[in-house]
Amino acid sequence: MSDRLILVGRIAGAFGVRGEVRVTSFTADPMALAGYRDLRRADGSAAPVLSVARPVKGGLVARAAGVDTREQAEALRGLKLHVLREALPPPEEDEFYLADLVGLRVETTDGHLLGLVRGVQDFGAGDLLEVKPEAGASFWLPFTREVVPEVDLAGGRILAVPPAETE
Repeated sequence: MSDRLILVGRIAGAFGVRGEVRVTSFTADPMALAGYRDLRRADGSAAPVLSVARPVKGGLVARAAGVDTREQAEALRGLKLHVLREALPPPEEDEFYLADLVGLRVETTDGHLLGLVRGVQDFGAGDLLEVKPEAGASFWLPFTREVVPEVDLAGGRILAVPPAETE
């Protein structure tokens, strides 16, 4: 789907008294958020454009178009900021946007279907793929080269060697 929205940040609340907002960034470079001129809300409608940004721990502080007071800035708390998938630069070779992995089939190297990628999380020890099998509860696979030797975006699949098989 070409108009897919990718979550890139969330407004954490007001910063100071002049209408600036603190933004938690989900991008590799937090300052990249200030460069997107077409930020969207989760429903696809326009979100405030960020400008005059400066980095802070975990994100950035920025001015938001049309926001001039602390109260207006605070009213934006929790707003999730998205961009259209095609607005993102292509990933480098052997790199992936985690959102592109969601929905891919996960198969063993001998072709056995393990399930579909339901989500990607990082609880502090590295990325994990949440895999939902046809029946039963979801399970987690480490997103490492050892466990996931191949990602075939064009083919819509991920080849996996579940950890029990790597020993």
